[in-house]
Amino acid sequence: MGLRNTLVVMTLLLSGAASLESQAFFNETGDLPCHFPNSRNRSLDELVIFWQDQNKLVLYELYRGQENPHNVHPKYIGRTSFDQDSWTLRLHNVQIKDKGSYQCFIHYKGPQGLVPIHQMSSDLSVLANFSQPEINLIPNQTENSNIINLTCSSTQGYPEPQRMYILLKTKNSTTEYDTVMKKSQNNITELYNISISMSFSIPPETNVSIFCVLQLEPTKTLLFSPPCNIETIKVEGTESEQTEKRVELQEPERSDEAQCDINISKTASGDKSATHF
Repeated sequence: MGLRNTLVVMTLLLSGAASLESQAFFNETGDLPCHFPNSRNRSLDELVIFWQDQNKLVLYELYRGQENPHNVHPKYIGRTSFDQDSWTLRLHNVQIKDKGSYQCFIHYKGPQGLVPIHQMSSDLSVLANFSQPEINLIPNQTENSNIINLTCSSTQGYPEPQRMYILLKTKNSTTEYDTVMKKSQNNITELYNISISMSFSIPPETNVSIFCVLQLEPTKTLLFSPPCNIETIKVEGTESEQTEKRVELQEPERSDEAQCDINISKTASGDKSATHF
């Protein structure tokens, strides 16, 4: 019985097979286990082993101890290696499009031809780590300098995150601000870029820390931006002098621990304020 006919037979046998969950990171290596018990201690010279994907494309074939690339689909050539000790196929340079179901088949090569003796199915999921969320402040063009305009972004991740939101922390409270999450997906890598934009007022005479939070799928992990710290400072001066002050915005220096520090200066005798970034 040839390999092509065997594929059909083994597909029918798979209907009641259990499926293992396997996970790999983008551009790294994923494991596709076979878990063959080999209770009769058969040598590789007696076996024909191969893996196929959910589209019935062959990833790897080991024919009586020798690799046989002739039946392997071109997309998998040079991307696999077989670990004989664990009966596991390793798929290298994993891409998002590699997620899905895979099957391993093992046959005994006897006098009567190929005899199916083992099969296993595994589901491969692929993850890509999003970059740390980054807050960018937008210059305030209005008279009300207590209004903060910002954007937050995170890039090159998968799968699509559950949500992105702003977390505002004061000494006595924590407030979440939700908004519409914008997303774009690369047509080739299938990785996501995520961003939000938001405007909100800062509580008066309160020191505040602003965080951008990305909630990931499927782990529910929270990924936080560096804090944007806002400090309210009372200063001496007349209301008219403070009115003449304009909002100044400076981008924070970029580093692994970059922070945006904002000072809101308030007069002791008036309601007007000036915000300094």
